[in-house]
Amino acid sequence: MQLRSLGPVRELLHALAGVREGEACDLRSGQKRNLSSYTPLLPVAFLLLALALGAAACSRSAATPPPTAVLAQVKETATPVVPTATPAPTQTPAPTATQTPSPTATSTATPTATPTLTPTPFSTLSIEWMRRQSFSGSDLVIEQQLDPGRNYSRYVASYKSEGLKIYGLLTVPNGAKPATGWPIIVFNHGYIPPDQYRTTERYVAYQDAFAASGYITFKSDYRGHGSSEGRATGGYGNVDYTIDVLNVLASLKRLKDADPNRIGMWGHSMGGSVTLRAMVASKDIKAGVIWAGVVASYPDLLTRWRVTPNATTPTPPPTGGRRWTAELVALYGTPEQNPAFWASISPNSYLKDLSGPIQLHHGTADTSVPYEFSVTLEKQLGEAGQYQELFTYPGDDHNISRNLAVALQRSVAFFDKYVKNAPPSG
Repeated sequence: MQLRSLGPVRELLHALAGVREGEACDLRSGQKRNLSSYTPLLPVAFLLLALALGAAACSRSAATPPPTAVLAQVKETATPVVPTATPAPTQTPAPTATQTPSPTATSTATPTATPTLTPTPFSTLSIEWMRRQSFSGSDLVIEQQLDPGRNYSRYVASYKSEGLKIYGLLTVPNGAKPATGWPIIVFNHGYIPPDQYRTTERYVAYQDAFAASGYITFKSDYRGHGSSEGRATGGYGNVDYTIDVLNVLASLKRLKDADPNRIGMWGHSMGGSVTLRAMVASKDIKAGVIWAGVVASYPDLLTRWRVTPNATTPTPPPTGGRRWTAELVALYGTPEQNPAFWASISPNSYLKDLSGPIQLHHGTADTSVPYEFSVTLEKQLGEAGQYQELFTYPGDDHNISRNLAVALQRSVAFFDKYVKNAPPSG
């Protein structure tokens, strides 16, 4: 409804206005008019005026949306801006992301970025890192003299490795030494529970075969084993044991009765892994012999260790004592996600740099380390142009116990050829 449609009301208002104007004129002229004739009309006029104004307000409210409708429109247009899937280039991030980032947001972002991280020159597991280190060892200290062997003396001796006092079993041949000194064999034992390890136990017959053949030998206890200082950290998730071995090698070179240019290395099981890593990191080792060695690449260690006999799908290694596998995958991703890292820590990737020939021994019935590890390494060594020998022992176990004498004889002969009787270097 509009005011122009209220003709009577308008006229009445005009009349009232006129009365007031006339009354004003009379007041100016000094005469007062009687308004009693208009008094009854005043309530009606005000009622009609109120109705007219209410109708005008209704007309305006129908044409203008209420405030709540406007707010609803604002909410609808603002909502699509919030999702991160379609952010505007200049849009300000949500306050929770920029002002008060929560720890959970940070931790969830890190694992997704880590598997695609850059190559691994700073990983202490990498071969390149190992090559950059300096292994100076120390003077050997005789801690205890033991009962002698057949033709050699036996001692418990110690040396320093990264400031730790490491013990081991030292043997020195009797008799007149060669002009250049006795050749050396560093002896790397396999896994033994560190709290059960004793310097003078295990591997006695093995070490005796080399000691009686005219070699200085040293079997390092590794850190955390027996009386050695430090913590036993395992032979695969870090390089502590290899560091201990390379430091004892440097210590043995200081012996006045030793020939620093004729050094061989023998390793069994985990000690085989230590031997292979040492031979691609150091040029001082003239030849290596590995028995039942854990000599697979790291990707194969993840997927092909603990193979179930006759199974078509390899069984992954158990998690108990091999927590390092999960830790490395969490930090660097799987071999498929980060092949550069897994290649950088595998000695198998560096076989062209091997310091000397290798002889391999493995029993086909080994239930601790897959026989296929040695078969694969033999093939890889051939492809890398390195001299290798592989002796397999059908039905024999992890320690080659059924063929121990023949395996030892072959090992001594190999060292005689490539270490003791090797032509002078240079």
